[in-house]
Amino acid sequence: MLCRIGEIEVWRILEWQGLFLPPEELFPNAPPDVAQIMEDLAPGTVDAGSGRIILPVQAYLLKTPDQVVLVDTGIGNHKTSKSLPFWSDLIDTRFLSALAAAGVAPEDVDFVVFTHLHTDHVGWNTTLRDGAWTPTFPNAKYLMPDADVEMLSGRGLAIYDESLAPVIDAGLVDRIGADFPHSDQISLLATPGHSPGHVSVLLSSQGQEAVLTGDALHSTAQCQHPHWQFKFDSDPDLAVASRRTLLETCVARDLTVIGSHFTLPSIGKVTSDGDAFRWTEP
Repeated sequence: MLCRIGEIEVWRILEWQGLFLPPEELFPNAPPDVAQIMEDLAPGTVDAGSGRIILPVQAYLLKTPDQVVLVDTGIGNHKTSKSLPFWSDLIDTRFLSALAAAGVAPEDVDFVVFTHLHTDHVGWNTTLRDGAWTPTFPNAKYLMPDADVEMLSGRGLAIYDESLAPVIDAGLVDRIGADFPHSDQISLLATPGHSPGHVSVLLSSQGQEAVLTGDALHSTAQCQHPHWQFKFDSDPDLAVASRRTLLETCVARDLTVIGSHFTLPSIGKVTSDGDAFRWTEP
């Protein structure tokens, strides 16, 4: 277990950690020495040999007294990823093994909540069985940002055909906005820009609060440099505005911050630092 927020158990479900893309490519408006800046702020983030970012891909399992909730579903097995081929045709049971280690079988999941619908956040929605994509979590309701479904539907994309359409066709999907009232303990914060419907997930229990950032932040270095845009943002300027608002909220409410792509331990706090912010780990 990563941590407990009041009555909510938060489990990290780490699926993949490896060499991604160079920081100069990922953060196009960052200065040329972005790799060194990242290493200074978050040591171990950039691989010295290749110059590429070391990126974890992880989901989070939330166990409340009443529900089992999965936030995002990673890359998945046998999936197609043309733009990032190192994520194509993976065959690994690590994701499901991590769930099992938390005492959860796929049938136990009540809700799957998505921060957004990108390749590395929807892959385990489905499992390939006898040549057909089958919902991995058959008893769950999949809560998908409506704007992201709209963005992907009708375009003949592998991500839609493999990871979204099978659960939509099975009647397991609710298309939601950031105002969706999930529960007193789990709610959504609108953080659009990385994708049109991107949300972060707020946890509140017994006077404690935390936020799962999704891809509103990709690196803890973006706390100090929130203006850094990201290669895969659908609206880079909106993503910057959302990131700054999220960081301001983290400071104002003293939130525990849990990052989808932060290197381990992936959890910490944000404080003000002039016109930017500073990341600290526990």
